[in-house]
Amino acid sequence: MDADRWQRLSPLLDALIELEPGARAQSLASLRDDDPQLAAELEELLALEDGQEDFLAEPVVSQLPHARTGAMVGPYQLERMIGEGGMGQVWLASRADGLYQRRVALKLLRPGLADPNLRLRFTRERQILARLEHAHIARLLDAGISSDQQPYLALEYVDGEPITDWCRARSPTIRQRIGLFLQVCDAVSHAHANLIVHRDLKPSNILVTPLDEVRLLDFGIAKLLDTPDAAPDNTRTGLRAFTLHYAAPEQIRGEPVTTMTDVYSLGVVLYELLVGAKPYRLKRQSDAEWEEAILAVDPTRPSAALQRRAEDASATPPQLRRQAREIAGDLDNIVLKALAKRPEHRYPSVEAFALDLRRHLEGKAVHARPASLAYRVRKYLGRHRWTLATVAAIGVVLVASLGIVGWQAQQAVQQAARAQALQSFMVGLFENASAAPDGAPLDIRRLLEDGVRRGDLELAQQPVARAELLGVIARLRSGLGDYVEALALQERQATIIDALDSPPASLRLQAVTDMGRTRRLLGQTSRCIREMDPWRTLARREQERLPLQAAAFHAQLARCLRDAGQLDAARAGFQRSLAIRRNATGQDAGVVEDLSDLAGLRAAAGQSALALREQRTALAMLRARVGERHPLAVEILRRTCALQRELGNVGAAERDCREALALALEVHGSQHRATIDVRRQLAALLVDEGRIGEADAALRDTQAWLLSRLGEDHSDVARNYNSLAVVAWERGDLDGALRDLRRANTIWRRQGDQGLLAGGLFNQAQVLHEAGDSDAAAAVLQEVLVLRKAVFGAGHGQVGNTWRMIGEVAAARGSDAEALVALRRAVALTSSSFGAAHPASRRAELALATFEAGRGVPGAMARLDHLGALPESDIELRKIAWRARATAAAVRCAGPQHGDASAALLALGQAVAVAQPEGGVVAREIARWHRACEAGATAP
Repeated sequence: MDADRWQRLSPLLDALIELEPGARAQSLASLRDDDPQLAAELEELLALEDGQEDFLAEPVVSQLPHARTGAMVGPYQLERMIGEGGMGQVWLASRADGLYQRRVALKLLRPGLADPNLRLRFTRERQILARLEHAHIARLLDAGISSDQQPYLALEYVDGEPITDWCRARSPTIRQRIGLFLQVCDAVSHAHANLIVHRDLKPSNILVTPLDEVRLLDFGIAKLLDTPDAAPDNTRTGLRAFTLHYAAPEQIRGEPVTTMTDVYSLGVVLYELLVGAKPYRLKRQSDAEWEEAILAVDPTRPSAALQRRAEDASATPPQLRRQAREIAGDLDNIVLKALAKRPEHRYPSVEAFALDLRRHLEGKAVHARPASLAYRVRKYLGRHRWTLATVAAIGVVLVASLGIVGWQAQQAVQQAARAQALQSFMVGLFENASAAPDGAPLDIRRLLEDGVRRGDLELAQQPVARAELLGVIARLRSGLGDYVEALALQERQATIIDALDSPPASLRLQAVTDMGRTRRLLGQTSRCIREMDPWRTLARREQERLPLQAAAFHAQLARCLRDAGQLDAARAGFQRSLAIRRNATGQDAGVVEDLSDLAGLRAAAGQSALALREQRTALAMLRARVGERHPLAVEILRRTCALQRELGNVGAAERDCREALALALEVHGSQHRATIDVRRQLAALLVDEGRIGEADAALRDTQAWLLSRLGEDHSDVARNYNSLAVVAWERGDLDGALRDLRRANTIWRRQGDQGLLAGGLFNQAQVLHEAGDSDAAAAVLQEVLVLRKAVFGAGHGQVGNTWRMIGEVAAARGSDAEALVALRRAVALTSSSFGAAHPASRRAELALATFEAGRGVPGAMARLDHLGALPESDIELRKIAWRARATAAAVRCAGPQHGDASAALLALGQAVAVAQPEGGVVAREIARWHRACEAGATAP
């Protein structure tokens, strides 16, 4: 099969695989009429696919072709081989099909290896890389199968050198080496957060660029923790699935790997960076001796190994001895903890490993050695060596330490007294409330107001206890949805805390975090960031002593940063919170919340499929470790509902939303913010299903609650205006739709939310287009294009969706050349980003086929008929099929089949009316085309 033929077959094959059997047979029948040979080839390939679980599980050819310089693999031209391993080759290649210019690292299976297990591993690497997006991980750019059945991965080309070579060439300081290594830890930690263990960490897989930035490579044997292996890797292919010198003992024994396996390998890498040699000195370098050393021999302390090198060296012994002294102690213990034989004796996570290294760099006590009094005093003196340079100063510190001990004891007594005062106060408050006259029901809000008044009187001489009370009551008011009242209490609390000489750090962190949350709920994102940011240093300083408060602080600030569109800063905050919570006990719910928030950032960047997988993983973890009915499950289910809808899986979306709503009503009641959020999401699904009246009623109830609690200028209010506008548009109230869209877009523009503003403006352009104001629609779409390129990148499917609308509007304005370019871009971008079977890709394909059919382009009518046969089991695809059938009939109205076409439009309109009795945009389009057909108008 030649390359041109494969290029023709490949997209059709992708589309057919996604169809149900009945719809697939219909599509093949239509193709058979048009091109019998093409249909026969597709049927042959489909039969092959039906007989195998995966095309890659068995080779189509018995031996892969030999790659050579200048050869084409898919759209890439090979330039030179840059790497080779047991599994495959890596080539420097360049894109050669004219779509864009970029050099990539193209990974291919080694010629002559058609082993199905290696192909499965190759497929798994593609799946793993698709889950990872991090500054220090080489990105997956493209993947596919060439015309000669050669699978390939196109990766970001990293112009760099192995981290150990980089260090040998530049002789950086110990601090610089650790700083570089911490970049590696960040990358591996990101992989672990996505439930991926690398399993082959070694210097050749860690490159340093000319900008001194690390890139982690080669996830070829990585393990998905949420996907069970069929068999141990070293038995599946006959090849060792790791590099022996960096393997952990459990890998040698063939035991299951965990994230702590990567901790061990990182320990070996750090050892080599610090010492310039590996942890074990062997007489013979045989594999058997290496395995024995890894399993049974204690590694030499890094400082001792450096000292030995200094004794053996002839050139730079003073430098090596100086480095040995610098490493002795903390760094010795950190490295040896990472290299522990038993996984449970190592650091529990890469984040913990990195945290200890950062503590060492900051001169703080590390966790890798006993926290004796002498050791802690030494660390204190080391941090303050410039001010405590004399014996007299040390004496002062020791005297002060006695004072600190006394002060801490006094603080403990005071804290107990505050707790007792608050306990007595709250008990008295509820005892008095229970004596309501005439058995009247308890009024929670009135009770809380009484609590504030009584606290002002009874705790007037205990300002810390009074501040804590105000914080508790503010949290309760916030839980009731009384955000304005909660904020007023938190502002009073802040005033009291600011007046204290030395407010407890726990009180300060809790207060700042709570106020940040309330400001975010009220839409005051900028103030949240401005007020929380100055306390980052306190949160970091106290994260060992107050891990829960510090983690909550970082997570809350990250949410405000996310809402402000600062996604990278938000990601860093969530990752810091996650690292702290993973090292604390009883924080499973917090860990799940951070994982869900990180998945939300994926969605914000347009990676919906990956975000959905991560949200499902978080939900499974929540249910397994915390419980089925946890309130956090409501928000995660709402997020999966939104993602399923975005991916076109409307049925699955409704199931998730219904489950979320049932749980929200059980856990929160009908008037809680979480319940309102789920109802708003469900209303959007009702619109998709044509249940416009139900959606309108739900949205208007939601709007009343939002306006009463949040005020007019809030992002959630804008979201609801946007949803109400979609309902108005479906009903044909174009003026009402434009009015609500302009309200929503005004709010989003004021808040600087580019992603939401782009979506609102896109909807506005669609309504303007239907209203006949194509010039205004075109102007709005240009702004949408700029915004979406900024948010998602120029190659994303959302940008492709924008190009589709630009093309449709250009066609309506008579700009055929502009329309054709835009529509072709739309098809290319949506298909490459979402897949050919995604509703967005189908809509782009429909728009191009409609344009070309109206201009008599050969094959366009066949494509319309193919789209008209899409399965009606999916709501979004059903609408596309209706539009395709209506368009094809409208085109045929202009020819000899006028009568049949008019009848087809009439019948289709009746069928749509049965399916969607409340009408909608599609029903109006069909009716409009039928009227035009009856009047003898030209094709669309």
